[in-house]
Order: sequence, then C-alpha cells, then structure tokens
Amino acid sequence: MEIRKVGVVGCGLMGSGVAQVSAMAGFEVTVLEAEQRFLDKGFVGIEKLLAKFAERPVEKGGITAQQRDAARARLKGTLKDEDLADCDIVIEAIIENTEEKKKLWARLDKIVKREAILATNTSSISVTELMTATTRPERFVGLHFFNPVPLMRLVEVIRTIATDAAVYEAAIEFGKRVGKVPVRASDKTGFIVNRLLVPYLLDAVRAYEEGVGSIADIDLAMKLGCGYPMGPFTLTDFIGLDTIYYVSQVMFDEFREARFYAPPLLKRLVLAGWLGRKTGRGFYDYRNPENPVPQDAALKG
Repeated sequence: MEIRKVGVVGCGLMGSGVAQVSAMAGFEVTVLEAEQRFLDKGFVGIEKLLAKFAERPVEKGGITAQQRDAARARLKGTLKDEDLADCDIVIEAIIENTEEKKKLWARLDKIVKREAILATNTSSISVTELMTATTRPERFVGLHFFNPVPLMRLVEVIRTIATDAAVYEAAIEFGKRVGKVPVRASDKTGFIVNRLLVPYLLDAVRAYEEGVGSIADIDLAMKLGCGYPMGPFTLTDFIGLDTIYYVSQVMFDEFREARFYAPPLLKRLVLAGWLGRKTGRGFYDYRNPENPVPQDAALKG
C-alpha cells in the first residue's frame, strides 16, 4: 500500500499545513479548493513558511534552498475534484461541519480510485459518521493534525470499527513519513487531545465567570504552576473561540456531561464575533499583536 501522491481538500490553515509537510516529505501534492482566492491565500502562507524553514540551519530543523524549491515544485492547486482521482491518500481539511464533510466525501467517493486511503482531519466529529458517506468504510480513517501543522509534532490516527488493519497501519506510517509522531486513537468524540483539552478550557472560562482570577492571572498561574506554554485564554484565542464552542457542542451532544457544556460567556463572545486572534479580539485585544491586552473591563461589563 505505497503512498506516492497526496490529495488535500481545503487550503486554509490546516489544509495548507498538511500540504506543506507532505510536499516537504517528498510526496506529490494536489490541493483542492472551492475558489481560486482560497488557493492563492493558502499558497502564499505555504511560501512564507517554506522561506522561514529555509532560513534556519539544517541542524535545527531547517531545510536547504534546494529542498525548499523541490517542495514548492511538488505542490499544485486545483478547483476540479477530478484532479484527485489518482491520489493514493486524500486528506480532507474543510470546515468543521458534519453535513459539509459528508457531502464532500460522497462526491469524492465517486472519483477517487478504489484503493486510495480516505482520511478526515476532523478534531471532533465522529469518523464513523463521516465514513458512512462513502462506499468504502474499510479504507476510511481519521488523521487529526494540530495547528500549526508544520511545527506541531503530533498526529492522532483514528480508526473506526470498520477500518481495515492494513489501511490503519499505512495511515500511521504516512504520519511518520511527514515528520509527525502518531498516536493511536479509537473513534470516541474528541479523541485523546480534545477529550482532555476542551473541558480544561471550558472550566477556565467558568472559573473566570465565578471570579477566581483575572484573565492574565489565570493564564499566568497555569503557565508557571503547570508548565504549560500558553495559559487557557491565550490558547483559546489562538485556536478560535468559535472552534472551541463548536467542539464543545459536538462533545456535549455525544456525552451529555456538564463538563462539555459551553459556559454563557463563551457563547456571548462567539455571538459578538470576538473569536480570538483571527478577528483581533477575544479574551485579549490584539490590535497590537506584540502586546495583547486582557479584556476584563469589557467582559465584566
């Protein structure tokens, strides 16, 4: 089950990152998007990150100018589903929406060659449910990369009860070949990381609502007290408040446990469009990205 050609669907932060690491690992990569402007934006981001890797010493994880150019040459974008027909693995990294993902997989199932591995990058949706949109459940897996993909070492490899053992092992080997450390996970909502991370982030919001501490102090306490590289509010802003809110809804629907229920403040921030770094405001104000300002005054109203 040799993988030579990789298809990636979606050229946002996750999709472009998966495409980049695949090309850097020597695979031919075709990236499918709905509109040219999304491809253009994603490829600009890839170009910038490849340039940064080329500026680093090789002994510190950098690449040579020749490797940068070779990786760039292995990447191409397309607006046509048919261009993924001969891919050995297709990795979907579109919007975290069950129905949109299922529509996509039903479409690609008719086009991609039968022996290909089909993989979803979902962070929370049931891989089993997505697999039902295809006629080959035995070849369907989850490959959950982490943002930013070129820098984060982990990939969760998720199998369903229908996944063929050889397909699963091939997916794990692919994760290794693109420079990641795979962990094996079963198809339980949230998998490993989000099953533990999301309740922690939600509980930080609840603690703030209850007056346990300020945004900055809670962040600082978790950094210095637990050795975390980011406090919970900085991390939530980085991931996106809308993403955390959506994942919490999926997990609450699955488990019906209070720890997965989104606190009112998170919902209000999402409704207001304060989604974190990507919108300039969240728990912090990022109008000066070098000096984010906690939004205690606004949030306490």
